[in-house]
Amino acid sequence: MKEAYDFTKGLRGVVPGPHRIWIANPTLSKTIVPIGQYYQKQSTLTKAEIEIVTNLINARWLSAYASYEHEIIGEEQGHLDPEKVQRLIAGLPVSFDDAREEIVYQVAYALVQPRPVSRGLYEKAKERIGDAGLVDVAVLIGWFTMVSMTLATFDVPADADSHGLDQ
Repeated sequence: MKEAYDFTKGLRGVVPGPHRIWIANPTLSKTIVPIGQYYQKQSTLTKAEIEIVTNLINARWLSAYASYEHEIIGEEQGHLDPEKVQRLIAGLPVSFDDAREEIVYQVAYALVQPRPVSRGLYEKAKERIGDAGLVDVAVLIGWFTMVSMTLATFDVPADADSHGLDQ
């Protein structure tokens, strides 16, 4: 577990939220942590777009801890309007002036329902965010579903300490 902890800390600088739980399975932890790191540093999606998807998924799976954390992150790091983030979490309709943010929202919203992505929506998304962007949205939905399920399994409350284990 120490090796998985050190690996995560080396990539992320901290061992936050679900990463604390994943270190109980070091082999799996060392496999999945780089995916989260990819979204932190290399994704084709902007931080705002990532937080739109993240807040939709966390709300879909009723993840109190992740919703609490990403409401703040969406506003502070994603620079999203607080009311829009609140609407994402509440499952209320929202729209974005930025065309990329709007298409990312529409694709993620359709998949969260769950509903198919229509051909027309797919074509618009492909035009605005490309195939790589569509892959990023789809995998991010899977990633945060995994995060939410981990937190639900271990019943992590909204007010849990969110920073690394510096022991």
